[in-house]
Amino acid sequence: MHRRTMNTPSQHSPADAALLSSPLARGPGAPPRQRQLIQRLKQAILAGQLPAGGKLPSSRALSEDLAISRNTVLIAYEQLTAEGYVIADRQGTRVAPLSAAPLAQAGRAARTQPSGPPAPAAPATATRLSRIVATRAPADSSLPMTPGTPALTQFPLNAWRRAQDRALQAAPAATLGYGHPIGEPALREAIAQYLRVSRGVHCDASRIVITEGAQGALALCVQLLTNPGDTAWLEEPGYRGAKSAFHGGDLNVVAMRVDADGIVIPDEAWRTHPPRLIQTTPTHQYPTGAVLSVARRLDLLERARRAGAWIIEDDYDSEFRHQGDPIAAMQGLLPDAPVLYVGTFSKTLFPALRLGFLVLPEALAQSALPSVVEMLRGGHRLEQLTLAAFIDNGQFSRHLGRMRRLYRERQAALRDALAAHLRVDHEVLGGHSGLHLTVRLPPEFPDQAIVALARQVGMNPSALSTFAMAPRAEDNGLVIGYGNTSADRFPALVSRLGELADQVRR
Repeated sequence: MHRRTMNTPSQHSPADAALLSSPLARGPGAPPRQRQLIQRLKQAILAGQLPAGGKLPSSRALSEDLAISRNTVLIAYEQLTAEGYVIADRQGTRVAPLSAAPLAQAGRAARTQPSGPPAPAAPATATRLSRIVATRAPADSSLPMTPGTPALTQFPLNAWRRAQDRALQAAPAATLGYGHPIGEPALREAIAQYLRVSRGVHCDASRIVITEGAQGALALCVQLLTNPGDTAWLEEPGYRGAKSAFHGGDLNVVAMRVDADGIVIPDEAWRTHPPRLIQTTPTHQYPTGAVLSVARRLDLLERARRAGAWIIEDDYDSEFRHQGDPIAAMQGLLPDAPVLYVGTFSKTLFPALRLGFLVLPEALAQSALPSVVEMLRGGHRLEQLTLAAFIDNGQFSRHLGRMRRLYRERQAALRDALAAHLRVDHEVLGGHSGLHLTVRLPPEFPDQAIVALARQVGMNPSALSTFAMAPRAEDNGLVIGYGNTSADRFPALVSRLGELADQVRR
């Protein structure tokens, strides 16, 4: 507490006296005088204008100099004392000794040198950030042709609200606290039941971890299974989020090319740079749309087991198979497959939900779950309980059925529009699945230039070349989403894309 009557005016330089006595701003729009005084004194102390050990004027003297209430000064001094800028004792209010020599030097330099913008200093970021390079400009995901964006206008919001209301009514007050670190039991059980029936995944609720989308699951795989410098294999071209997760873990990322039958792994790769992790999208390769053949799946599983490697199966949009029966997950091919199965509700429901999951192999679950419980904190409990109810009451399956029919129609419309209106030699890649089609273009039509122009006119396809770490000529093309774009818009949109391609033709 301040001794309000014992501080006396101290000796200050003319500059310091002017600093303490110059009027505070007044009038409409001016900050409160108490806040102005606190900020003025903080800046002066940090800049060395009020040196350590120097006395501040008494509250009475300063209030008279500034023509403000003494209580305003007292409150300001008390705040500065609480934050450690000043010390109040029987000798008065003095500036505390601070480790602020660089700030004081900067303040003195600013008073002696001409004003001007300071030279920018390079931020001391982690070296791994230099490997995480932006390959695309942020764009509005609601624009037509955005890959990976579902038909948000078709989501059954009323059914979701009802499920949410029921979850709220049934939830005790304890639900507002932290939940189980690996996720709500009700949701994990609902996901396990769904995966066993629809995807052929071997699992039970005890092996499922709820994550912040698929990206959170990938990052968790890196944390659980790798050390800096380990090698990870990534599909090329492939999912950029996996590349970021691997680089974020300081892994040595090796790209493995993809052909019409999925990831291609040369025999010598197992000897020259054996992997710790292998990321793959076997059911619908992202972004080429290839399906990993069963022969390659079995070979990959056996080779990975022998090498002590783990496979991350990213099953991001497998629910949307538009021709034939759904393709079963690779994880279910063998009972003890070295596969971590990753899924997300961003494509089946809506991206803002930010809920995904990771299915751990049984042996890994036993050894890793105690650490996972320490690493994670249970949150998003209401969303998890709502989603569990949405699955249990059949709304999830009904929504998937509606979306399969809708996306089948939209993909067919996009294929027809490409054939009729894209007056450029092109090749449509992939099978009849998912939410996007990939179109390969000749090199004289640079894909990134086309995408830049497309975004200026309100379209948002992606450039195929940006999905590759070392792009080749065959990686030139467009990844065109149809999930968020109605079928009747594709003729005009595709025709416009063709015009933009002609504009940038080399």
